[in-house]
Amino acid sequence: MSAEVKLRGRVAAKLGDNIDTDLIYPGRFLNITDREKTGEHLFELAFPEIRSRIRPGDFLVAGKNFGCGSSREQATAAVKYAGVGAVIAAGFARIFFRNSINLGLPAVVSPDAAAHLEEGDELELELVGGVITRVATGETFRAAPLDPRAAELLTAGGLIPYLKKKYGS
Repeated sequence: MSAEVKLRGRVAAKLGDNIDTDLIYPGRFLNITDREKTGEHLFELAFPEIRSRIRPGDFLVAGKNFGCGSSREQATAAVKYAGVGAVIAAGFARIFFRNSINLGLPAVVSPDAAAHLEEGDELELELVGGVITRVATGETFRAAPLDPRAAELLTAGGLIPYLKKKYGS
C-alpha cells in the first residue's frame, strides 16, 4: 500500500456548481501547446481575478460537476500550472478527474468540505485517508479516500513521470 500523501495550503477561491472546461480554460487558447503556459489563462474570461490570488500550493474549492464539458486536458493543465495544489469539490466530471490524476493534480471529492470551506481557510489534506482538516479550528471533513495507486501517480508528478521512473526514460 502507498504511503499517505499529505498536502497543506489555503483556499484561494471558492466556486459554484458546473464549472465547465470552457470557464476553466477558454477554447480560444487551445492553440497553446506548452502546458506550462496554460496556467496563464486559467479562468481568463470567467474569473480572471482568481489567478492573482493563487499562491503555489493553494486549493480551489467547488461544488458539483467541476470540470464538466469537453475532455480537453488543457483545462486540468491550466489549473495545475497556475500553481493550484489540489481541487476540492462536491463532485467532478469523470474525465476531468482522470485527467487530474494523470497530470499529477489532486482532485478531492468531499461534498461536506465543499459546502463548508471558505476562501482563506488553511487546510491539511490526507489524500489516501480521505481527511480534510481546517487548521485554525481542527474541524475535519470526510473526503473520498484516494486509491493508493492514484496516490503513486500524484507523488510521481503524474502518469508520464511515473512511467518514466518505473520503466526508464
